[in-house]
This record gives sequence, structure tokens and C-alpha cells, in this order.
Amino acid sequence: IKTEADFKGHTLGVWFFGNEYPFYAWMNKLGLKTDGGKDGVTVLKQSFDVQPLIQKQADCISVMTYNEYWQLIDAGYKPEQLIVFNYSAMGNDLLEDGLYALENKLKDPAFEDKMVRFVRASMKGWKYAVDNSDEAAEIVMDNGGQDENHQKRMMGEVAKLIDNADGKLDPATYERTAKALLDQKIIAKEPSGAYTTAITDKAIK
Repeated sequence: IKTEADFKGHTLGVWFFGNEYPFYAWMNKLGLKTDGGKDGVTVLKQSFDVQPLIQKQADCISVMTYNEYWQLIDAGYKPEQLIVFNYSAMGNDLLEDGLYALENKLKDPAFEDKMVRFVRASMKGWKYAVDNSDEAAEIVMDNGGQDENHQKRMMGEVAKLIDNADGKLDPATYERTAKALLDQKIIAKEPSGAYTTAITDKAIK
């Protein structure tokens, strides 16, 4: 597999528990069926490791840039041997790992204040981790982490993803996510008023 055009007839690994949605949105965008066959792809419910590629159970697998990609490198693969399909670069990334609250709770000033302080503290913590990556890795190791070098490398890669982010939702990614869920018939219609930036607006002041 070198390009998306090579996917037909192959087995692609993807994590489930929510990680399958951007994958299925991508396949839908490419017009590929996901029930097997030479004109579509076979989907392997992948575990959170790289064994399906190493053991040749799948021709393409899901990885995170900060974790499993480097597991492949540690397993002996060289970067030039790997073809990477980056969701963000292809415009296929969907919302992940957000903070969710019931709308009526956000009408409570005390709850809103608590959330503002939570978001502010969280972003302060992430900034500290980015600025002090070795210490951040050591904290993880002190709490049951394994392989300190891998932890440091992951912190460095996560720092690239965080960049100067302030925790604020990106409306374009939201719209892309809503469309993908509509296309896959996971939701019947796009919800109105499904997000607010009021909390993050106050948190970053």
C-alpha cells in the first residue's frame, strides 16, 4: 500500500471504542465499502498495539504519532519503510478527547466558574509539561509508567500536537465531525447549540 488507491482488497486495522468514526468517515469519503471483498476493505478490530502489522494480520494499521508509530520504529522498522496517512493533513481528523457537560448545568454560575477554573488549570498543567518534558515523563514513571525514554519521546510528540493551543474548540473540526456522523447515520440531524466557547473564552483571559 502506497496510496489510498491501493486499499481495495486489503485488511485495515482500526481501534474501536469511538476511534472507528474518523476511519469510517475516511472510507466513506473514498467510496470504499468496509464489509470485505476485492472492491472494498476488510476491517480488523485492532488492539492498542502494532502487532497486527508485525504479524501481517493487517496491511495498514492505526497508530498515534506519539505512541504506536514509535513502537514500530522500536520494532525495527525505518521511517522510509512506512507510508503514513495523516488524518489531520488529509482533513479527515474529527473531534477527540473533549470535555462534555449537560446544557442545563452550564446555566449554573457556580458550575460554570468551576469549569473555567478547571480548564485554566488543565492548560496551565499542559504548558508546564511541555516546558518541563523530562520532569513530566518522570512523574508518569513515578506513577506506574514503563520505559522512561518512550515516555520522554511521547511527551515531545504530544507537545507538537498541543503547540500553543488553549483548549478551545475548533469550529471547522466540529463541522467536519458532525458531517461525518451524519453521513454514517450515527446521528439523524446536526444538533443546534451543541458547543460553547464561553468556558474557554473566560479561562484564557
